[in-house]
Amino acid sequence: VALVTGASRGIGRACVEALHAQGATVAALDINPAITTAFTQKGILGQTCDVTSAEQLKAAIEATVRQFGGLDILVCNAGMFPSSQTIETMDAKAWSRSLELNLTSHQQLLQLAIPYLKLGVDPAVVIIASKNVPAPGPGAGAYSVAKAGLTQLARVAALELGQFGIRVNVMHPNAVFDTGIWTPEVLEKRAASYGISVDAYKKNNVLQVEITSKDVAALACAMVGPLFAKTTGAQVPIDGGNDRVI
Repeated sequence: VALVTGASRGIGRACVEALHAQGATVAALDINPAITTAFTQKGILGQTCDVTSAEQLKAAIEATVRQFGGLDILVCNAGMFPSSQTIETMDAKAWSRSLELNLTSHQQLLQLAIPYLKLGVDPAVVIIASKNVPAPGPGAGAYSVAKAGLTQLARVAALELGQFGIRVNVMHPNAVFDTGIWTPEVLEKRAASYGISVDAYKKNNVLQVEITSKDVAALACAMVGPLFAKTTGAQVPIDGGNDRVI
């Protein structure tokens, strides 16, 4: 039994579909009410949930356990990328919102899920962090700091939960373009700033490959499966090779 946040599109939706395809029943959480009808497959429960609300998270977890009988897998994916702002010009609300959604909501989710994960079958947690943790960029302070805090939260969780057999691992995606924030207009603008085509921009990494939501979902499935059965506290990039990270 898996629970995925930010599940209506992009990486979250791909994780729901990949986990379900490999035999899991899945609770798919998203703030978008359309999540309740987004999946027609038997064994996927779409639930409207604002993950910044501890009350709504608690209700969603309890509904999942009632429906499927327990909780074994947690994929912490919900998040947002604030508009670019320097530290000097940082809007206080943008800073607080990023910390609330990209960090605090995950701590609340973990706290509420741990009692059920302790009773789970081969329990595992996957934290979707970011390339911005090992290689932050200027103007992305609110996002980078929150994702770095999220990674540190995962490391502490790995230390605390290992005694219960709960594995906690982190992945750092970068440039996953089939997600909501990457509109054709944004892609064209970013590619033009580098003086290259959109196709070249999508493959602007060491391996010269494009990273998709399905690629991230495949790694998430591996992390909760037997391949990572004896691994916890790991941070794995999925970025085609970023020269700054390397």
